Amino acid sequence: MSFWRSLFGGRQSAANAAPKVVREAEHNGFRIQAMPYAEAGQFQVAGLISKEIDGAAKQHRFVRADRFGSLEDAADFAIMKGRQIIDQQGERIFEERS
Repeated sequence: MSFWRSLFGGRQSAANAAPKVVREAEHNGFRIQAMPYAEAGQFQVAGLISKEIDGAAKQHRFVRADRFGSLEDAADFAIMKGRQIIDQQGERIFEERS
């Protein structure tokens, strides 16, 4: 029965599971949360950058093509990428894009 359930979507896959915060860091007034997820036997780099601006909470999610064999390595890289995004774009990451 479990074979049929997994075949027809009875189980939630790791990719569809709610992302979990593995590590957090502050950088130039922004908060970075590393949220890598399992993908194809490795961990996909992903995260969330947030900041309160004029009383409103702003968020920017990012996913990178980079994958790592360990959750810790993927989390470290996500924090590094979050810092890089902040340094390059600052608050512009929260602007609407058309």
